[in-house]
Amino acid sequence: MAFENLTDKISATFKKLRSKGRLTERDVKDAMREIKLALLEADVNFKVVRDFVAKVSERAVGTEVLEGLNPAQQLVKIVNEELTSLIGGESAKLNISPKPPTIVMFVGLQGAGKTTNIAKLASHLKKTASKRPLLVACDIYRPAAIKQLEVLGSQLDIPVFKAEGKTPVEIAKLAKAHAEAHGNDIVFLDTAGRLHIDEELMNELKSIKSEVSPTEIMLVIDAMSGQDAVSTASSFNEALGIDSIFMTKLDGDARGGAALSVRAVTGKPIKFVGTGEKLDGIEAFHPERMASRILGMGDVLSLIEKAEQAFDEKKAVELERKIRENTFTLSDFREQMQQMQNMGSMSDLIKMIPGIDSKTLAGAKIDERALVRLDAIISSMTPYERDNPSQINFSRKKRIAAGSGVTVEEVNKLLKQFEASRKMMKQMTSGAMGKQMSRKARRMGGSGSFPFSF
Repeated sequence: MAFENLTDKISATFKKLRSKGRLTERDVKDAMREIKLALLEADVNFKVVRDFVAKVSERAVGTEVLEGLNPAQQLVKIVNEELTSLIGGESAKLNISPKPPTIVMFVGLQGAGKTTNIAKLASHLKKTASKRPLLVACDIYRPAAIKQLEVLGSQLDIPVFKAEGKTPVEIAKLAKAHAEAHGNDIVFLDTAGRLHIDEELMNELKSIKSEVSPTEIMLVIDAMSGQDAVSTASSFNEALGIDSIFMTKLDGDARGGAALSVRAVTGKPIKFVGTGEKLDGIEAFHPERMASRILGMGDVLSLIEKAEQAFDEKKAVELERKIRENTFTLSDFREQMQQMQNMGSMSDLIKMIPGIDSKTLAGAKIDERALVRLDAIISSMTPYERDNPSQINFSRKKRIAAGSGVTVEEVNKLLKQFEASRKMMKQMTSGAMGKQMSRKARRMGGSGSFPFSF
């Protein structure tokens, strides 16, 4: 995951400070030197690092920190605030035209991930904002580009506009008219890229901009391209005038410096980030949450939003009723685990919880396959057995184990974990504490329990 090394090094620096009762100016200077080196190793632009360290140091050597009751926490607070400011301050939303359709023009170098991520964003807005998107194939030079967009559109149930024998400018104009006639309120233009920036590419993009007046020009940048991402962003901004940035591959094994640099260098906000290969691997970019993650402080709000997207609110209320009435079955248990799986990788979710040290997770084995085995075991049961697990005797267990390709011991383990889970959730939903937790669960859209590994 991007920033993992940076998070470890900054967390280690703060840990040293917490062991001191009071901070001297020398302590602050040493800490900032370590943070500076960590940022440079993460491939953050040198000038950006220099300005960031100067701002933090200027605030940190004041009496507020050196004479405070908890100077280490005060320094963490200052670093958090300045880091948030560095990568954008407040979250920036997509520009929406007061007169539909909104036209979003995707630009960027070849290989940055424009085609895949334009489909991701269209699907995201269709689900979260009830938009009626139209994908437009303006890349007529890469043979697979149009076919790729059509396949993605089919998978996501989003229409794709193409026009054979037309220039990209003509296609964009025709697509705009098509959207107006067919009620598509947001149009995504998938433009061509090159392996490098050239005059021909920029002239074509300028022509499209001139003819259709896009509501937003969004530059797609690969987070793994390091310092090249900064120069690419600067060049596109100077030549074309971009409005925002879509950062891809932020979940990859990258140093992540591009995400911390492009906002400071271009002045343009990062609005969305790609977080995986799946078509739902996209998140709105929140600077304050990203800063919190980088500093090892977790990201509870994003965790809650993932839960809200994954869990069905009506099913959550029904699940709570079943737990209270002690009618929670193995079928319910399986359904809850499947919804948890929809939230993404468990290892990534755990890192959003405040107080989790990434180093302690380095050797931990979170068995994602446990959910597959759980599903196989429960699928091998009869409806009666799922509703009445206490009636599953040794003979039934042997049949279930054989049908699911596991051992009888694994069937026993699942049944014990299910019973323990049912008892725990029953206790959690009883009394005053239970009522409070139920309210929280309903806001999250789930019951709040996590899957077991076996």
